[in-house]
Amino acid sequence: MARRRALTGLVLAAGTLAGTIAWRRRSARRRDRVDVYFDDGSMVSLTDGSAEASTVLPLARRALETTRV
Repeated sequence: MARRRALTGLVLAAGTLAGTIAWRRRSARRRDRVDVYFDDGSMVSLTDGSAEASTVLPLARRALETTRV
């Protein structure tokens, strides 16, 4: 009985881990963002959909398009 309970717990833990990894990969898959680094070493990440990113993301996309061959 103890073996069965341990095996069930192990399967549950493995399933939870696999589900967490799949969810994180899916949620981070296609979300554009711009990371802005400042001289003092701080950084701000602007994700697509925020008011600040609406002005910076088109510039970043244009810069990436011109550098790609």
